[in-house]
Amino acid sequence: MWQQQLIQLRARPRGFHLITDEIENAVIQFDAVTIGLVHLQLQHTSASLTLNENADPTVRQDFEAWFNHAISEDTRYFRHTYEGPDDMPAHLKSSLLGTSLMLPIRSGNLALGTWQGIYLGEHRDHGGSRKVLLTLQGE
Repeated sequence: MWQQQLIQLRARPRGFHLITDEIENAVIQFDAVTIGLVHLQLQHTSASLTLNENADPTVRQDFEAWFNHAISEDTRYFRHTYEGPDDMPAHLKSSLLGTSLMLPIRSGNLALGTWQGIYLGEHRDHGGSRKVLLTLQGE
């Protein structure tokens, strides 16, 4: 069985944000699946998805600090700056982390580890709302 749903995430400030609850709520709306996989595809090139620590918010703060240090907005050789100094750094961060995740489904729910949560990496100062396409395959 295949099912698909497009969800719209509200606009968030720059940084890393837990969106696990929003994804879980969307998965619950699918027809019951005992076992399967859900593919998440963020339909943007200046944000990212990743799976990591869900309990301590300083992990997300450290992610933001590290990526901002590793890919500085004042890099003089960037040419793609039409939408501002955060434009090209956002594309690079998106490519490094990726825009998709494949996650297991067990008994109709995400089967994540105890301390795992889904992050939206918002890499723009004003990125706006984001869309995620969920594609579920299972039985």
